[in-house]
Amino acid sequence: MQHTNKNQHPCGKCAFYSGSIWQPVAGDAVSVLTRGFSRNDLQEGQSVYQQGSEGNGVFCVSKGLIALRTHHVDGPSTLLRLAYPGEIIGFRAFLGNRPHQTEAIALLPSRVCTVARRGANRIIQGNPDVLARLASRCIDEIDKNHAQIIASATTQNKQRLKTLILFLMEKHGEPAGTGFRMRLPLSRSDLADLLGVQPETLSRLIGRLEKDNFFAITGREVWMTGLAPQSKKTA
Repeated sequence: MQHTNKNQHPCGKCAFYSGSIWQPVAGDAVSVLTRGFSRNDLQEGQSVYQQGSEGNGVFCVSKGLIALRTHHVDGPSTLLRLAYPGEIIGFRAFLGNRPHQTEAIALLPSRVCTVARRGANRIIQGNPDVLARLASRCIDEIDKNHAQIIASATTQNKQRLKTLILFLMEKHGEPAGTGFRMRLPLSRSDLADLLGVQPETLSRLIGRLEKDNFFAITGREVWMTGLAPQSKKTA
């Protein structure tokens, strides 16, 4: 765990500083932010927070990839979404002053910055710009969920899987010969969760896309030719 100099804005050197919810913090409030701020490096499989634990702060992903998953009372779990660098997580539990409804686990080596509840509350109460940015993040998440619901109702599953693979290739792919390759950062079961389909349905969709020569997949290794992903965004 790393802490920053109290005279410096703890997010000042971050690649995502301009869009950070804490960017408007200035003056004496910087020391309040710094006292509550910590930066944690996580290995694959390590937890940011557990489902049912207290919402004791606001978390920002600055590196890697975090999976947000909910566990059901009958045993299984469902992957709800992926959080990439620049995204904040855990803020619903913070705002609602309630336990986390999901767990957050690193799928890749990651870095997460945390502002503890006490400092975050003091800053938000005294800085409406920070609250406005936090509210904007909440609205963004609602809009994403809304778009996913619409896509599930109006877009064929095959096309939705194709779009998801392209997105993941953009984030995790690398050139390979005349095409691109990637190692999937999540399991096929998790892919099915993101699409909202059963694993057997996902297998059929993968088979159909392979027949279309869209990609080839073995285990978690994916190869794609003729379709160049957009420039990847990095931390």
